[in-house]
Amino acid sequence: MKRLQLQRWSGSVLSAQARTGGRLQQRLYTAIRHQSTASPAAPAGHDQLIREQPQAPSIRPSRPSQSRYNLPSPPVEAARESAKLASLHARLYLPSRLPLETLARSLVDASADPDPNFNNESLATLGHDLLTQYTSEYLVCTYPRLPLTVVFAAMYAYVGPKTLAAMAKEWGVESVAAPGGEVDPGYLQFRRLPPGAEVNPELITGTERPHEEETHWRKSVTSRVVYDNEYGDPVKAGVPPSELPEREAKNNNLGVSHEQASSTFVHALMGAVYLHAGRPAAKRFFEQHFLSRHLNISDLFNFSSPARDLARLCARENFDAPVARIISETGRKSRSPVFVVGIYSGADKLGEGAGASLLEARFRACVASLKGWYLYSPLNVRVPSSMEEEGAAPWKPVHVDLGEVII
Repeated sequence: MKRLQLQRWSGSVLSAQARTGGRLQQRLYTAIRHQSTASPAAPAGHDQLIREQPQAPSIRPSRPSQSRYNLPSPPVEAARESAKLASLHARLYLPSRLPLETLARSLVDASADPDPNFNNESLATLGHDLLTQYTSEYLVCTYPRLPLTVVFAAMYAYVGPKTLAAMAKEWGVESVAAPGGEVDPGYLQFRRLPPGAEVNPELITGTERPHEEETHWRKSVTSRVVYDNEYGDPVKAGVPPSELPEREAKNNNLGVSHEQASSTFVHALMGAVYLHAGRPAAKRFFEQHFLSRHLNISDLFNFSSPARDLARLCARENFDAPVARIISETGRKSRSPVFVVGIYSGADKLGEGAGASLLEARFRACVASLKGWYLYSPLNVRVPSSMEEEGAAPWKPVHVDLGEVII
């Protein structure tokens, strides 16, 4: 038998390896990395084999001396190799101009990677402002007579942290147990808050309201607009600037909750869409994923004295004083009577309600009358941000109401 000529065959293997740029070495390095993460104790030979590999180019320009194992979050180059990231991009129908690298960055919380060049803190700040602007202008222009307490509740229902966390879960976003450079970039990266720990308990010293220690002062609705956040909740005040470095160094490893990390990711994704695809794509993303969620605003009202509120409202609008009249009744002397009461202002019926007693029917009729007034919505509603579109029609001022009845 003739001997096989292995010299030419081995040379072709070496030349193919050279043409692929060391792809075999990269696959070997990846396989060793997965084995080391799968077992708690890797053989000592693996570390020696890794050290013998040729030094690869730096994964992150800002930290060239660190290996992929020591990185706090996945490297930028790993975004193109993640199937979970590509499926999330397609599942949310994101614009093609939004790269996978930015989508991967929006999944990295500041608690996992403190470097502002690789976490989503800056994107989340922009996305938070966009979501609050679009939601507030939609509510104010669509329902110009809503009380401010109902506006705060509707804002929380649309873009509150609990709603955003539920949306991230519906989108199929999964979180990791612990962040690291070897983790798939399609997971939500954040440092978990220890069980039973409070969210930065030492960084909270009160609120930004003046004279917060005066408990007998009345907190009006106007003060909630001036001092509180977009949900009507008090804004937490930070520590004094002189004590801030020591407090931050002591509390930088506390972590965040899953709800906070998920809401930050949604904010960052909104900001990323706006930066890469522009305002029309961000507005379309907001309408498809936020305004499409049904919210029954009539369930957000809570009246304690609807008869008094309705009387003051009629007096302010120069209407006739409201009068309750029985429209129909049945079974007055039975065990289950039903009364239907209507509220009339002159010859106009403002609302009606049914109940097991006259007082209950009158109460519900007054509530229905107030809801009919506050839930007024004009036709062909336009928001101020629609003027940024190309070829927009001339602006027509929206309806501005006097506001709710302040008692």
